[in-house]
Amino acid sequence: MVEPINLNKARKARAKAKAKAKGAQNRGLFGLLKSDKTVSRLEAERARRALDLTKRED
Repeated sequence: MVEPINLNKARKARAKAKAKAKGAQNRGLFGLLKSDKTVSRLEAERARRALDLTKRED
């Protein structure tokens, strides 16, 4: 026979997992230092500029 499931515990566990995932996402978005954001922005700009220089005009 199958063990009964406590629906309250299942609901709370699902909410906890969802909150943990949201926290991980927010740490990725907002958890950077200003210097890290600046370095990242400059690297992206350098990569975009390098790509623009290698494009051929039609």
